[in-house]
Amino acid sequence: MDPNPNVIRDCDFQAGQLLLVDKPQDWTSFDVVKKIRYRLKKLLGVKKIKVGHAGTLDPMATGLLLICTGKMTKQIDTYQGQAKTYLGTLTLGATTPSYDKETPIDATFPTEHLAPERLEAAREAFIGDLQQLPPVYSAIKVDGVPLYKKARKGIAVEVKPRPVQIYDFQLTRIALPDVDFTVHCSKGTYIRSLAYDFGKAVDSGAYLSRLCRTQIGEYRLEEAWNLADLIRGLEELGEAKP
Repeated sequence: MDPNPNVIRDCDFQAGQLLLVDKPQDWTSFDVVKKIRYRLKKLLGVKKIKVGHAGTLDPMATGLLLICTGKMTKQIDTYQGQAKTYLGTLTLGATTPSYDKETPIDATFPTEHLAPERLEAAREAFIGDLQQLPPVYSAIKVDGVPLYKKARKGIAVEVKPRPVQIYDFQLTRIALPDVDFTVHCSKGTYIRSLAYDFGKAVDSGAYLSRLCRTQIGEYRLEEAWNLADLIRGLEELGEAKP
């Protein structure tokens, strides 16, 4: 079976299929799963079919999402464990509770001292094995409850650092307060935390203002389906059935 189809007519979704999807902004990863599952149930005339994703993207983020169907869902853990590549923008001079622009700015900081040389020196310190503190606005569960639900209620929760690996981290454009970057990292890395920590490292603040996942393992965004095109294709297959 071709693990990376760009044609869906010959896909056996119940036996198991891997679909590469470009997640739109403001969709949750589970929104994408639900949409595809609904269309597959209609297409196949079944009440149930397994559909899952291999690695969450925040609603603000866009980019590559691996969707597994049928028996391929057994491989989700394998796909989740692969290294990932992102490009994005961090905004210096401010922080937010969620470490991205999904929540309002809660503090501002000076940026006048941020020469390109200082930013580059800080960047180098983020390459390698790191202990990273996940955002409190995350899906990590404590006592069975996602952290973001506790955070929204103002409940303080202790979050423990996690080991992550940053294989490469490059600043591709500096136009303060915005800095564009690319990062290649291990499973479990929070790019929002990377942005927040980078701001602290340069004696300022920062939050993530744009993010796109471009690669998971060997799978690339340019090989992915536009979600609307995929859904349309599934609908047309269903209409063409005798």
